[in-house]
Amino acid sequence: MKYDPIKNILGNAVRERPILRKSLYGFLGLMFLREWHVKRALRAVFNRDSVKAMFDAGSGFGQYSYYCARRFKDVKISAVDVKTEQIDDCREFFEKAGITNVSFSVEDLTRQIHTDEFDLILSVDVMEHIKEDEKVFQNFSKALRQGGVLLINTPSSYGGSDAHGPDDPGFIEEHARSGYEPEEIRHKLANAGLSVEEIRFTYGRWGTVSWKLGIKAPMLLLNRSKLFAVILPFYYLLTVPFTLLFMYLDYRADNKTGTGLLVTARKP
Repeated sequence: MKYDPIKNILGNAVRERPILRKSLYGFLGLMFLREWHVKRALRAVFNRDSVKAMFDAGSGFGQYSYYCARRFKDVKISAVDVKTEQIDDCREFFEKAGITNVSFSVEDLTRQIHTDEFDLILSVDVMEHIKEDEKVFQNFSKALRQGGVLLINTPSSYGGSDAHGPDDPGFIEEHARSGYEPEEIRHKLANAGLSVEEIRFTYGRWGTVSWKLGIKAPMLLLNRSKLFAVILPFYYLLTVPFTLLFMYLDYRADNKTGTGLLVTARKP
């Protein structure tokens, strides 16, 4: 399963019209359970810590920068991605939207560029794409100010990326690894000089069902033929109530295991 082509189709569809991009942000915020978990964690950090400078490391469509820039207006956000087209699209949209506290640039996270610059680093569904993960963790540590927070969302090794064995490429073939063991990522972050405060499992029993129903099945259909886009509204009309219920159950649960990890670490 190739995820990037679907992302490119969505990006092309909303590129010229800001209202469509805002609609895309709304759809992602509603239908992607990870956004529920990540935004709750972001609110907790902003409510607890003084965050003046934030680094969106792997900003993608820019939805998290958009959320933080509008909700926490005093923060200055540096958003980066390795893909030039993503950065160009985000920069153009944010300028049209009149959002001035976010800057965008193309950046390779494996290169050490920033030092003692940020109070918060956000990395959502990025580390599973990078083989040199320990180098990136070291760079994050150097980029954080003392007391700064690193928030990471990534697949776990317990079925993350929908992989079910070492030779299974998983649902999303672009991943460099299927996921992390909790103690593995704790150890790697500690080696980078970061202290893990919390590791939460996401996409437990109910979250996994919601993802398969609301995301995986439609994307498999679209990968088979773009003509399935015609029936998607009817599919979602039937399935969205159940998908949202399962997402809510996961959001409220204290998952003992799950296919996702949400990690909060701090630079002492």
